[in-house]
Amino acid sequence: MAYKFEIYKDKSGEFRFRFRAPNGEKMFASEGYSNKASAKSTIKSIVKHVGSAEIEDVSKEKKASKDAPKAKKAKKKTKKSKK
Repeated sequence: MAYKFEIYKDKSGEFRFRFRAPNGEKMFASEGYSNKASAKSTIKSIVKHVGSAEIEDVSKEKKASKDAPKAKKAKKKTKKSKK
């Protein structure tokens, strides 16, 4: 079996597609489209542009900017001794 896109209609009547690996595993799925032509158009766009797509890792934590205020250190609470 080869990699493939499958177009299907969901329970709410929208058209969606999923991409399957040769072993049958679903690799990703789309949002819902009101008509099949829109789902097909999106698949064609993915196929056309995927080879030149860049990978952008947006999961990294953002570094604080130099102008951002720094956190203040918490003051230690001390017990007052009773005499």
